Parts: sequence; C-alpha cells; structure tokens
Amino acid sequence: MTTTYLPKLNVPGPRVHPILGRLPMILGFAKDSIGYTRHLFETYGSVVSMVAGGGTHIYSPLAECPGTVFTCGAQNVRQVTSQHEVYYKYPLSGMIYSKHNDSKRTEPLKHFGVGLFGVNGATHRQHRQLLMPAFHKQRIDSYRSDMIAITQSVLKQLTIDKPVDIAQIMRLLTLRVATKTLFGSDVGQTGAKTGEILQQALAINGKLAVALLPFDIRGLPYHHLLNLFAQLDDEMRDLIRFKQANNIDNGDVLSMLIQARDAQTGLTLSEDELLGHAGVIFAAGHETSANALTWTLFLLSQHPQIAQDVFDELQSVLNGEAPTVEQLQKLPLLERVIKESMRVLTPVPWNARITSQATELGGYELPKGTEVFVSIYQTHHLPEIYSQPEKFNPQRWETFEPTMFEYNPFSAGSRICIGAGFAMMEIKIVLSMLLQKYRLEYIPQQTINRSGNIVMAPKNGIKMIVRQQDYNFTQGVGGVKGNVREMVELPQ
Repeated sequence: MTTTYLPKLNVPGPRVHPILGRLPMILGFAKDSIGYTRHLFETYGSVVSMVAGGGTHIYSPLAECPGTVFTCGAQNVRQVTSQHEVYYKYPLSGMIYSKHNDSKRTEPLKHFGVGLFGVNGATHRQHRQLLMPAFHKQRIDSYRSDMIAITQSVLKQLTIDKPVDIAQIMRLLTLRVATKTLFGSDVGQTGAKTGEILQQALAINGKLAVALLPFDIRGLPYHHLLNLFAQLDDEMRDLIRFKQANNIDNGDVLSMLIQARDAQTGLTLSEDELLGHAGVIFAAGHETSANALTWTLFLLSQHPQIAQDVFDELQSVLNGEAPTVEQLQKLPLLERVIKESMRVLTPVPWNARITSQATELGGYELPKGTEVFVSIYQTHHLPEIYSQPEKFNPQRWETFEPTMFEYNPFSAGSRICIGAGFAMMEIKIVLSMLLQKYRLEYIPQQTINRSGNIVMAPKNGIKMIVRQQDYNFTQGVGGVKGNVREMVELPQ
C-alpha cells in the first residue's frame, strides 16, 4: 500500500485546533465566508491559508488537495484571473463532482453545473467561442420585449400597501426571465418546470451537509439532490431532443446552442455539454441577477436622496414608460447605482480556482491542487482602491475608472462572465420599470444577515411595503439590524 504525502502550504493562517482540528475553520467559512475571511485578511494579509500548513479540502473534486487559500487585492486578482493555464475552474458541484462515475444515479454530475466552469485550456476557448453568438449584443437586445412583458406581469401582481419579501419577488421575476430566454416560449410549462427543478438543485447543492454526507441514503440532502438530478435530466433531454427534432431557432439561448457549430472543425456541442451549459447559464442568469436587484432596492430604500435622483432621471428620460434599448444607454445615474450596489454588496463574493501546477502567489509557493478563493467582495472594500469603501456612493463612478482587477463583479480576465451584458440589461429594465411605478418602503427592525458562499443573498429575505410611487422617499429609512451593517454604512 502506497501513501501519498501532500506538500504542506507555507501560507500563513490560524493554527489547527488542538482538539477539533480543522473543523472549526471549515464550519466558520461555511457559516459566514465573508465575516470569517475578513478577520483572516486583517490578521495575516492578502494571501492567507484557511489553516496554517493546509490540509483543508472544501471545493476541489480532485483527490489530492494540499489546502485552501484565500486572497484579495488587484494584483492577486490579476495574477489568478490572467493565468488561466495555471488557475483552473471546476464544476459548481465542487467536491461531489468526483462521484460522477459512482453509479447510474450519479451520472448527471458529469454535466450538472459544468458548462464553462468545467472546461479549461483549449476546450474552454473552443466552447466559449461556440457560446458567444448567444450573447452577442444584438441577440441580447432581442430579449428586451420578453424582459419587459415578464416584469410588467410580476409588477401587476404586487398589492399596494401590503408587505412583500422583495428577495422572493426578484427571484420569481428573474426565474421567469431565465426560463423564457433560455428555454423559449414554445415549451410552455415544461420550461417553467425545468427552471424550478434547476433552482431547487442549485439551492441544495450549496448546503454543507451535501459535501459532508455524500451518501445516497433516503433522508439525506445528497439523496434528494440525486433525485432532482434524475428529474432534471429527463426534463432537459426531452427539451433538447424536441428542439433538435424541430430544428428551428426560436430565439432562445438553448436553440442557438443546439445549432452552434465551430466554423473550422465543424464541432457541435454534445447532449451532455448542452445540459451543462444550459444549467450554468440558468444559474448565472437567475440567482445572481435576483440578488443584485434585491440589494439595490434595499440600498435605495435607505438612501432617500439617491432614490429621488434616480426617479427624477427615469421620469425625465422614460416618462413612465418601459425603456427602449437606446434609452437604457441614457440613464447614467441608474448605471452608477447598479455598479455601486454590486461593489458594496457583491452578489457573487468569491471566484474559486484550483492550481493545475505549482505556482507562486503574493510571495508564497502554492503546490499543485491548491484551492484558491479570490475574494471579489473584499477587493471591492479595500480602502487603497475605494475611498470610504463601506459608503454607498454612486457618485464615485463619475470620475473613478477602476481596472477589471479592482472591480470585478462578473469576474475578470479571459473567463469574465459571458452573460454580463444580459444581466446588466435585465437589472436596468426591472429597476427602471419598478421604480417609476412603486416606492418600496423598508419595514424597520428587521435583521438583515448575509447568507451563501456561491452567491450572497439576505438570509431571511427583505420585507418591504409596496407603495404607489408617492415620492416619500424618507419613509422607512433606518432601523436596519444584522451584519449587513458591517458591509455598508446605513442610517440609524
């Protein structure tokens, strides 16, 4: 019997607990990755190990993992995101991806959450090239009508002077947009059902219990996840085969991916690859946009002068109507508000990579297989880049032009989010329509805590009262409790 001795990390970090070992560090990160690592960065610097000496393994599907490293700062972001042959991406399913050959039940792991996350090197470049036409500006602009129709439909369902969980409403809205633009109207309820299953699977996949107890036993989250995978596989394969049989581009993303062909090699995407890309595009185009919208609406509810100024801009350009594609470019304050919101309350706080070879980062040697988590959130809060980083100040964007390594809500480098243009258009359309029609009044004394590692959401949602737009922007300001106050300055 041979034993593999992994090289130790020489990156500074907290010592192993004398009794509980590395478990407290893993649980601390799982419970609150932003708060936990803020302390680590303050104590040890911009490159820090989860545990001194390594030995942790929380994301990598590879059998051998020397440890987990966290990093922040423009220079380190540049190094990780620019050296794509050194810092590899792996599927969103993380550690459980390694189980894809365990049984018939685990076969969907071969493509769930894979897409562009699961390919590297030449394969990544080839697949990204195949996907690019689906996210060309002209193609994205064609989704405007669907986005407006769905937004109108959701807004009509809101009841004046009644409280709603705005996070839940935004998830519903972006779910419908993602389902329509990804799967197309031709599939009716099947597309909606597929979207709901995908949403459930992504939520369960992020639970720590799945990674700690990956056993296919009734009652465990992993067992439920595999049930969802089986259901999802059946729905998605039927959908793909239906579209292939009809051989028509219905304007949705999936139709276009089915017809995508490499001009030089004639390569097309296999069924498993189509499943992988569709799932990742759905996740990125749904959950992240919902959180960006939720946090932006929350911040506007607590900054009445900015809310007033945004409303005035919308009225002067749109006069109560839904925006055209051209008008979206004439709303500079709205864009600055969105950019500042995604900086201060970053919807995707982490960018995870794994070293494909031994390398150096911030003066420290990283062995092959090291998990590297780039903190997008922490980089967005560095005072050397942003003055008063915890202040919600859209005005800073009038004169400030950061590099993509200083500001990267959609990642950076060659793997920058392919759907960034889609997301920004969706967010602008929803906000411009909602803010002209309604004023969302925050209900004071709620506890707003951050939740999640892949995405950052309010743990228990955010309750707001739907008011007809009455210009009383100072109503509902203040009374915010919870750790959101650590991230952004808010009125008392």
